[in-house]
Amino acid sequence: MLMMLEAKNIHKSFNKLNVLKGVNMEMEKGEIVSIVGKSGTGKSTLLHILGTLDRADTGDLYIAGEKIDSLGRKQLAAFRNHTLGFIFQFHHLLEEFNALENIMIPGLIKKENRKKLEFRAMELLEMMDLRERFDHKPNQMSGGEQQRVAVARALINQPALILADEPSGNLDTESSEDLHNLLFKLRDEFNQSFIIVTHNMELAALSNRYLTMENGILR
Repeated sequence: MLMMLEAKNIHKSFNKLNVLKGVNMEMEKGEIVSIVGKSGTGKSTLLHILGTLDRADTGDLYIAGEKIDSLGRKQLAAFRNHTLGFIFQFHHLLEEFNALENIMIPGLIKKENRKKLEFRAMELLEMMDLRERFDHKPNQMSGGEQQRVAVARALINQPALILADEPSGNLDTESSEDLHNLLFKLRDEFNQSFIIVTHNMELAALSNRYLTMENGILR
């Protein structure tokens, strides 16, 4: 199997607070790996480092065969846009744009052809069962619909890896189940890789594997 991610001896401190104390992690392409643990144990800090949104103090990180530590700021921004997708607990859709426009934003940043991008975004809306909502703005959609638009936005650049921080944490039970089923469908049908930080043990148990963050270490 192709190795999607490898993190070696990741350390991160904020002032004198040691948050990550030598984290090691590997995952293969097509896996869903969940990270669980109590609040304040460093889960989101690790996700930000794995998502290249922050840098470790020490340690090595490889994603899709690329050594992240060797990339400069502009190279890293381009790598993040081309290779990674992000889903957050709060969808962070732009209120002034409709569903189609929100999905297209990462592709526009990548300078993709607009017509091709619109076609791809409509395909994703179809996959999310939201085709009829393409011209709706976030305030015209339910929480579950908004989060599915956020998933489509994460997929628009066909990323190698998607990182999700409590993706169902702000949804009701039915919408959470729908979102979880969608993530597993994306894994099974498209071999999509996910790292998910979650407090939802049902989601964690359904993942390929789940790891527990405890005192700055993954176990």
